[in-house]
Amino acid sequence: MTDHAPLAEVTVWHFAALVLLLIASASASMSETVMMAANRYRLQVRADKGERGAALALVLLADTDRLLGVILLANNVVNVGAATLSSLITLALFGEHESALALGSFLLTFVILVFSEITPKVIGARYADQLAPWFAYPLALLLKIAGPVVAFVNLFVNGLLRLLRLEERRGNPLHTAEELRAMLESSRWRFQNQRELLLNSLALEQLTVADIMVPRRAIEAVDVSQPEPVVREQIATAYHTRLPLIDSRTDEILGIVHTRRLVAELLAGEPFSKNLLTQVAIPAYYIPGNTPVLAQLAEFQNRQQRLALVVDEYGELRGLVTLDDVLEEIIGQFTSPLAPAALTWDAQGTVTLPAEMAIRDVNRALGITLPLDRGRTLNGLLLSTLQTLPEGETALRFGSIVAEVLQTDNRSIRVVRLRRLVL
Repeated sequence: MTDHAPLAEVTVWHFAALVLLLIASASASMSETVMMAANRYRLQVRADKGERGAALALVLLADTDRLLGVILLANNVVNVGAATLSSLITLALFGEHESALALGSFLLTFVILVFSEITPKVIGARYADQLAPWFAYPLALLLKIAGPVVAFVNLFVNGLLRLLRLEERRGNPLHTAEELRAMLESSRWRFQNQRELLLNSLALEQLTVADIMVPRRAIEAVDVSQPEPVVREQIATAYHTRLPLIDSRTDEILGIVHTRRLVAELLAGEPFSKNLLTQVAIPAYYIPGNTPVLAQLAEFQNRQQRLALVVDEYGELRGLVTLDDVLEEIIGQFTSPLAPAALTWDAQGTVTLPAEMAIRDVNRALGITLPLDRGRTLNGLLLSTLQTLPEGETALRFGSIVAEVLQTDNRSIRVVRLRRLVL
């Protein structure tokens, strides 16, 4: 075994060079995490505001193959240099003792792992958006210097990828509605209302008009089969300005009456009569119940209409949907004399509500998860579960919620009481 070099051969410059190499390794590790973890959309916003660093970071991220190539090239060169210098220092201090070399390798590995790998990457992941524009400048310069070497290495990388039949993907990936919804639900927003609007807008993709329509029995309409004074009263006390004109004797829809047009005719001197109602009525607009809400929103805009009647596959009237119903799914219930009071649990953990309420509205208002696959309303859910119209008070349990039937008629459940169980 040869004698080791004297201690005087190891100067402070050797240690200073080793420290610089470790700092360079830490910078390379941090830059990799920073660039990969940076939010490209936030960088785009900053670039649009004129930040050169953010714009340069986006240019680098547009070609991740070359970016990762230059970062890993620099990191490996620096780590190899640090390992070589560490070996030289160990040999100079302790000679070619196997235990000394092993201890030196262990110490260098520990230092690189803690101070040049894990810690920089943790910091980079936490502050990626802030650091990415700053790292973009040295990385762009390094890419210009080492560009030919990176290109040469990438030839072998791309060849291996083609051999493995892995597709090349460039640019920002397309996000599905489910991914966007998950991003919104898991992120923190300064303005909660904006977050709710976006979530509600995404939810429209899964809804049909049958999910948001006013059921047939709840439609406010004018029945021309009634005596004229009753018809007058129906129009005078109606909350809505567009009213279906029906004849209950034949179950026929005669059209849609806009009270503004009716008032205009009356002010022009026309006497009120049932014939006048049929004259000012416009033809009804029918749509199937399985029409997607987003498609119907576009149709309302194209047709310049605000109301449609929903029919089933046999042409029978099922309900009514308006533009306001669609907008309420996005921005919430409008304030109006007919708007239902906010649903809240009482001190006993119960709430009583009409069975015609939509399950989606109940779940959203009370923060519960009643099943949505057995009906659109509480009445539909209970009837689908029971497979019969209950006689007297009946209770069903759905997870931690008990639904009690309080009132029925000869066709449906009318009133339900929900009770929370403490599990």
